[in-house]
Amino acid sequence: MAQRTITTLIDDVDGSEAAETVSFGLDGTAYEIDLSEAHAEDLREVLSPYVSVARRSGSPTGGGRSGRARATRPTASGDADPKAVRAWAQANGIEVSSRGRINAAVLEQYRAATS
Repeated sequence: MAQRTITTLIDDVDGSEAAETVSFGLDGTAYEIDLSEAHAEDLREVLSPYVSVARRSGSPTGGGRSGRARATRPTASGDADPKAVRAWAQANGIEVSSRGRINAAVLEQYRAATS
């Protein structure tokens, strides 16, 4: 049986259809937001004066201020790649969200099937 999965991004600002996911970092935290072309352009315009005078840190979140080590939180997915888990789940007819935390039961099934 053939199956087609269509993912539609929804603009996190106004709920319209989004064109892309924009990643950015601030104060050591990485963020992603789904935006329409217009909202993505607006965000880039607002950040442009700051980006033009900023230096690259080598890390998408900026981190590394004053040489302090950042604490890392363990994730529910552990060492499992979320994209791989989602692809596996969809291929096996298991419902999984396209964003956010992956359900622990789905992770458990993935690990059992791939170990």
